[in-house]
Amino acid sequence: MDLPEPRFAVNLSILLTELPLLERPAAAAAAGFTAVELWWPWPDRPVPEKRELDALRGALTDAGTQLVGLNFFAGQLPGPDRGALSVPGAASDAFRANLDVAAGFAASLGCTALNALYGNRVQGVDPRTQDALALENLVRAARAADRVGAVLLIEALNAVESPLYPLTGAARTVELVEAVNAASGLGNARFLMDLYHLSMGGEDLRAVIDDHAAVTGHVQIADAPGRGAPGSGALDFPELLGHLGKAGYGGWVGLEYVAPRADAFGWLEDFRQGGA
Repeated sequence: MDLPEPRFAVNLSILLTELPLLERPAAAAAAGFTAVELWWPWPDRPVPEKRELDALRGALTDAGTQLVGLNFFAGQLPGPDRGALSVPGAASDAFRANLDVAAGFAASLGCTALNALYGNRVQGVDPRTQDALALENLVRAARAADRVGAVLLIEALNAVESPLYPLTGAARTVELVEAVNAASGLGNARFLMDLYHLSMGGEDLRAVIDDHAAVTGHVQIADAPGRGAPGSGALDFPELLGHLGKAGYGGWVGLEYVAPRADAFGWLEDFRQGGA
């Protein structure tokens, strides 16, 4: 029996960026998608004005696009930052200020997955201090997510592009997921399996899927190297996503790659024929 096609969601923070943010949901819908995901849309403001939240909510609703993934505040992304929750001082404070804002916005749209990026190592700060702060803030995030019936996602990046980010392997990240679940007592932390970052880190993607599909709450893809659309690099997405399905993953697959709007989704026709 053939497995169903993965459920794809367009990341509106990296795709369709030729358009203003409020026009991207309609563009995603026009391209045939019913689901989208977002990085925190205001990288300099953990608590934006209500009218800005309302405008984005209206754009998503009017387009008929379901928000299926949202990042908590992560600093300048894209940019020099890779999260805020493990960074002492103003960054950690901003992350905490954002928790209920992001969770409430997600809940208002039926989004049940919230991603918390760990943050870079800071020169002159003991890594153990950062790790203790990170666990404390991840437990806070798990509680905020739980209050709105959502899961907390924790993601590994890759050391090639993010050399100061300490969470770069699947096994280490899943260990942290388990630590957060133990500390919170909620059991709602999950692994965000980003196949691009894991590939850039040299991991065996089939083995990662076999080992960690059961604790995976969301998947994101881009081809590697290059972070382009599927088919632009070396990864075999029909095989990998088929393997995910066989391993029991039936959740959303976020399209988090770089491609011009005119050719952002041309790969899907080949994918559906088994040759992306």
